[in-house]
Amino acid sequence: MRSTRLTSDGEASFNRVIAPPMRLLTLLKLLATVCVVAVMSFSGMLAYHVMVKPLGGIFSKIIPPPVKTSEGQSDTDLAKMLDSVEMPDIDPGEKAFQKAHELLALGKLSEAREKLTAIVNVFPSSSCAPVARRIVGEMNLDEILSADHMEGKKIHVVKRGDSFFSIAAKYKTTLDCIIHLNSMADPRGIQPGDELVVMPLEFHMIIDTRRNTLALLDGGRFICEYPILHRVAVDPLPIHAKITSKFAEVDGHRVQPQSKDYRAANKVAQTAKPSLQIRAWDGEGKPPTGILLRPQDMEEINLLTSVGNDLEIR
Repeated sequence: MRSTRLTSDGEASFNRVIAPPMRLLTLLKLLATVCVVAVMSFSGMLAYHVMVKPLGGIFSKIIPPPVKTSEGQSDTDLAKMLDSVEMPDIDPGEKAFQKAHELLALGKLSEAREKLTAIVNVFPSSSCAPVARRIVGEMNLDEILSADHMEGKKIHVVKRGDSFFSIAAKYKTTLDCIIHLNSMADPRGIQPGDELVVMPLEFHMIIDTRRNTLALLDGGRFICEYPILHRVAVDPLPIHAKITSKFAEVDGHRVQPQSKDYRAANKVAQTAKPSLQIRAWDGEGKPPTGILLRPQDMEEINLLTSVGNDLEIR
């Protein structure tokens, strides 16, 4: 009985010593299984986050969601993306202007003018466009108003019975233009056999009310541009008209081209339907009614325009 008791006590003692380690092993195995399942689940969700659809939360912190470029992306998403990116201001005409400046410095005037004209026509809203228009205008006028450059000009041989006015009417030009191109101090003395440089004046005038400028075009080709100092409001736009008359005046009195006062007189171009005047203003006093330009600009416009020229206000 005693040995049996010892055996029982030994088995009980053995069970007390061995049983706890077995329960611990089972618990560890269970924890390992849970960890494996958790890792596999997390890996699967992470793969889903990357490949299928962002899940947010900790997954977005680990791997930010990729930017969608598919057509299904909404305009709102694109707008938010663009707003969040700081883009530098880019002037598309600036590069062409810099190249034109380099060409001017090298004396390559023709190539420079092509670059500047491209800015005027292609990038009219560029910050460089006003300067480009001014430079191109000066280059164009140097050629147009020079008798040495004969493109667009003709030679008229004076015949018996010719007068300045008949020659001007024949070539759709003006007495002012003939006198200028031929450097004539006295417009009254021409003889049969004399050769005169003449240039038809068929430029198209455009008044841009948004930019407050008056431009001359030859067909679709930009020639030059002038700032408008003051203008009357016209409505509705656009307006298409023609120059119906031209005259010069001193102190409100009209003077003829042959008069000694003509050169210093204020030049005026008149339109009808609507009735408007394009004239010079020195900026002093109350501005007269009409489209007002600087006196030197109005002199050039008077030189380059003729009765019948088209005028567009837009």
